[in-house]
Amino acid sequence: MSDPLKPLLELDGVAAAAKAAQDAVFAVHRLPANLRGGAETAAEASVRAARASAGIAGADPELPADGSVTDPLLAGALRVAGTLERLLPTWRRAPLQALARLHLLAASDLVDDPDGLGRPRSGGERLELLAQLVTGATKVPGAVLTAVVHGELLALSPFGSADGVVARGAARLAMVSTGLDPKALTVPEVAFFRRVPKYVDLAEGFAGGTPEGVRAWLLFCCEAFETGAKEARSISSAAG
Repeated sequence: MSDPLKPLLELDGVAAAAKAAQDAVFAVHRLPANLRGGAETAAEASVRAARASAGIAGADPELPADGSVTDPLLAGALRVAGTLERLLPTWRRAPLQALARLHLLAASDLVDDPDGLGRPRSGGERLELLAQLVTGATKVPGAVLTAVVHGELLALSPFGSADGVVARGAARLAMVSTGLDPKALTVPEVAFFRRVPKYVDLAEGFAGGTPEGVRAWLLFCCEAFETGAKEARSISSAAG
């Protein structure tokens, strides 16, 4: 059976961008602080990713000095971040179950009807296809698959609430499970947060499905992975 995502590597610049992103991330993994395990880097990266993700969704990303998070989007993003490592086995085996759990965590303070949490209201067939990609139907580089997971979930907005937080959480799961960033050290979300208008515009272009729209999104994501690696370098330096 042919690889459904292989044609993406033929789009101008995508294969080279994916390799550059992977090289940048692997270089962070080889830093002394991360060769020893990288737990401190990963912990800080997780919090920064959650704050940036909430900020993209319109929340104030600053953590209150007293630690009491009242913004529902930020609280949901932090819950997602705190659960990703435990969700990895489910993501690898049954990604749709993992997505349901991500939505429950992200949106529990946002919806009036708790029965709707974790239940997609749209995108059924495309979600199934996405699950097949995650569980082995493609062998494209991790940077490409991660960008596709991210872009597809933004396009589908399957739950109707906190979909962006869910999409970015799923992208972090994909980053780890594909081997792009096996220790979750990097913070591409920071790059997205710094350029929200472009992020939104290119996500819409990806959703449109044209070759140029898809290419622009993939290149943007690969650039964000490199920026996220730079963020991880600064975290690693502070961790010693």
